[in-house]
Amino acid sequence: MRFIDLFAGCGGLSLGLSLSGWKGVFAIEKNEDAFKTLIHNFQKKKSISFSWPEWLPKEAMSTSDLIDRYRIDLIGLRGTIDMICGGPPCQGFSFAGRRKVDDPRNQLKNEYLEIVDLVRPKFLMFENVKGFTARFQNSSAPTHSEQVEKQLHDFDWGGYKTFSKVINASVFGVPQPRPRFILIAVRADLLQEGATVDDPFEAIESHARDFRDRKKLNGHEITVKEAISDLEVAFSGTIPSVDTKGFQQIVYNRSKGSTYQALMKAGVKKAASVNSLRLAKHRPETIQRFQEILETCPKGKSLPKAFREKYNIRKQCFTPLHPDELSKTITTLPDDLLHYSEPRILTVRECARLQSFPDWFEFLGKYTTGGARRKLECPRYTQVGNAVPPLMAEALGHIIFEMHESIG
Repeated sequence: MRFIDLFAGCGGLSLGLSLSGWKGVFAIEKNEDAFKTLIHNFQKKKSISFSWPEWLPKEAMSTSDLIDRYRIDLIGLRGTIDMICGGPPCQGFSFAGRRKVDDPRNQLKNEYLEIVDLVRPKFLMFENVKGFTARFQNSSAPTHSEQVEKQLHDFDWGGYKTFSKVINASVFGVPQPRPRFILIAVRADLLQEGATVDDPFEAIESHARDFRDRKKLNGHEITVKEAISDLEVAFSGTIPSVDTKGFQQIVYNRSKGSTYQALMKAGVKKAASVNSLRLAKHRPETIQRFQEILETCPKGKSLPKAFREKYNIRKQCFTPLHPDELSKTITTLPDDLLHYSEPRILTVRECARLQSFPDWFEFLGKYTTGGARRKLECPRYTQVGNAVPPLMAEALGHIIFEMHESIG
């Protein structure tokens, strides 16, 4: 079962699919930082490595470049690719940012569809933010999700039968809500001659429960503390950062901890190989302010305006995490969330844990960036925040595999 990943980012979706038994052919990502992280991890672990065609250079590349330079090669893949997956960058669709009907990033979905038309795989899996299903204010135009489904139905060679739903990642054991629009499609000609396929989302709760049982995550939602308590400074201590002079990092502890922590630690051979444990270097007055917030403000909720003004928090959304609840959605900005018991923001590794990246997965590049550079660079926090949670991707990979088996 072979797949291509478009808009792959640092590889969360590819990782989950690979762990569910799918075999990656290649992945397309235009940002060099994210692409370096993806290639580094998929090359070092042979069981999930991409086969990668000889005609395609192993370099950061946009989907438009792929189409312009390798159209004939893509057509040549027909009959050899079982699935194309991916989701265009979500900033143009997201409620978290400014949504514009004419945002050029909104057109990336058309490049996804053009590649689908060229390759014509058996299955598709399309992922995006919940806002992908929303109408723009004062507009009667179809939503992005409606446009994509119509175009998939209307391909002149027969198109696809589609199924879609907004799913909360937490049902698959991810320790955050993270609602995502998921579209699964099967090529219409495969359903001729009496073949049928059930709507995979009708039994999503059953699928999710079975998946959590296999991972021994059954029983309840995974809380923040269950996910990252072993990474507390108070628990593990600190040492000088191995990759940034003048910073401290958390000491990695290989003891299994909670069931979720044990799952994330599986595959780690040496503690020294786990990266992205660097702590932020907060000023003393910032640490004092964070400590007061932890002692006086409600946890698990964005700070009300009165508290933001009292503690001079300029961000509109700033949340001290609650240890016994799901995390708030991990974003690309590290200072959106405050640790539940320590006066600091989360490390990249803690964010990755809350996204369900295993600890052996290494992130490369800068930790943060700012200003105009944010449009060009994709530092580690951004790579993590943009990713599809691997646990969610793995569960969906199993579901689509079962659909393939049912068709025969």
